[in-house]
Amino acid sequence: MLSSAGMATTTLVVMAAGAGSRFGGPKQLVPIGPSGETLLEYTAFDALRSGVGRLVLVVRREAMEAFRASVGARIASRVDLELAPQEVADIPAGMTVPATRSKPWGTAHAVLAARHLVNGPFLLANGDDFYGAGAVAAVQRFLRERSEGWALATWPLVATLSPHGPVSRGVCTVGEDGVLLAIREHTGVAMRAGLVSHDGGTLGGREPVSMNLWGFRPDIFTMLEEGFGRFLAERGPDPAAEYQLPTEVEAVRRAGRATVWAVPAGETWFGLTHPSDLEAARGRIAALVAAGAYPASLWR
Repeated sequence: MLSSAGMATTTLVVMAAGAGSRFGGPKQLVPIGPSGETLLEYTAFDALRSGVGRLVLVVRREAMEAFRASVGARIASRVDLELAPQEVADIPAGMTVPATRSKPWGTAHAVLAARHLVNGPFLLANGDDFYGAGAVAAVQRFLRERSEGWALATWPLVATLSPHGPVSRGVCTVGEDGVLLAIREHTGVAMRAGLVSHDGGTLGGREPVSMNLWGFRPDIFTMLEEGFGRFLAERGPDPAAEYQLPTEVEAVRRAGRATVWAVPAGETWFGLTHPSDLEAARGRIAALVAAGAYPASLWR
């Protein structure tokens, strides 16, 4: 039985509202583990054994029952679980949703969807990535040992590529003291002829990148609410515009309102971007189970 005694104020927030357009459907509910577990359940399992005490899943309202019937049915008896709907109509008072807008507003908006359910430090993760116990524990340790500042887990770029197609990655610049100095989004990143290239040039492959595993404190909500109002005023009419978390964190950091520390996470990461990633992910989980890193059934 996993214990979260003494750490109930720390929450894991999982962003699981993506539609999975490149994957062909909602990736967050796809069975990966030998007993039907999803990738987000492995992140939850790792968070619980690192001392996290609560779980909040940010999902589309139309998918809430599907999450309750699958992930919720397996995990609710083991952890305080709540669902937060990410809805296009969740915008600041006095503003209106453009008639052309039909989808939620991006990852920073997903974080805001959890603002009414989180009042302490929290880990933030994607619902379609596997981060590994060490990475989750490192971010949790940062929140436990430091009283201020935010954390971002980073992986070497080459460890985060998909053999089945290009990906987008936030490449980080990190100072010698471990403070994050910049995040720059690169699209079309893939391994070609032994070099990691992207739409605008070539990368070396060892650059630290973000995979959206963060350690935040509640002050992020106030800053995101302020930024969201500006975003809507400037880009709201654009039906494709997205209020993205790395972009807003970068703006907050440049304004001197928060310090972000990069936490190296090692080489272990995999996720679901393309349909062809599915069998590889299942194989890697099976290997971890065979090695004793996880039980064959996470919640029994």
